[in-house]
Amino acid sequence: MEQKRTLSNRLTTKYLLIVRNEENFAEKSTYSFTYSKIILVLVLSFFAFFGLSFYLSTSLLEAWFDPRFAELKATKEVMELATRVDSLQLEVRKKDDFISNIKTIMSGEDAQYTDVDNSGTIESSEITEIVESRVINPIDSQFREEFEKGGLEFQLTDNRLSEELQDFFLFKPVDGIVSEHFDPQIDHLAIDIVAKQDEPVKSVADGTVIFASWTQDSGYVMAIQHRGNLISMYKHNSDLLKNVGNFVTAGEVVSIIGNTGELTSGPHLHFELWYNGNPINPEELIRF
Repeated sequence: MEQKRTLSNRLTTKYLLIVRNEENFAEKSTYSFTYSKIILVLVLSFFAFFGLSFYLSTSLLEAWFDPRFAELKATKEVMELATRVDSLQLEVRKKDDFISNIKTIMSGEDAQYTDVDNSGTIESSEITEIVESRVINPIDSQFREEFEKGGLEFQLTDNRLSEELQDFFLFKPVDGIVSEHFDPQIDHLAIDIVAKQDEPVKSVADGTVIFASWTQDSGYVMAIQHRGNLISMYKHNSDLLKNVGNFVTAGEVVSIIGNTGELTSGPHLHFELWYNGNPINPEELIRF
């Protein structure tokens, strides 16, 4: 009596597949296999096909056939743009505060010190520190009072320019005649240059515009920060051609000479140079 074969025996029984020539029955090739190997190959093929289909359906085919794909992509881009806009608004707010402080300092008033955090608000602890520092530290007010009375001397004089400044090569801001020279004794911390109407004003060196606005006394004013803590200022312009934050190169036109502001007596350029917070004579560095 033949013994009954189990499932295990059926799966592990080896079979031989022989490929022969149809005409002469010559043996071409042979293949040995079991049912378990065939099942394993079929299962692996199924998972490979399933994985490839899933990948294509979530990438290439989705972009081609799913109508929601474009909408989801557009929504994602809008959210990213909204995040960037919020960041830009915060940076613009900080920049506006900085410019406002510069204007306040130039007008002779106390600057408002504010520090905006990522949420656009000021922490109460920061306000307390600011108030305490302004109450217990009156150095700025004392310095301004002594300066206005003429009781302070500048660190830099006409004959004591630093070695760093002596290495500077500065362009002439405008072609003209110096009508009034640098004289700290009469509080004229600049030189006045008379030039033709609508004459272009040029930057004396490479730098970044840190102030470009209208003031009541000096009209249209531009200030440029150069390397080595050097700042050049151009006052009484008729028009400003650069904005705050713009980078300018030496000799680049930044404004047009004019006669704006209350403290002017005719078309001219009021040109100042400041080094480490102290005014210096432009004629020591530039040949006019």
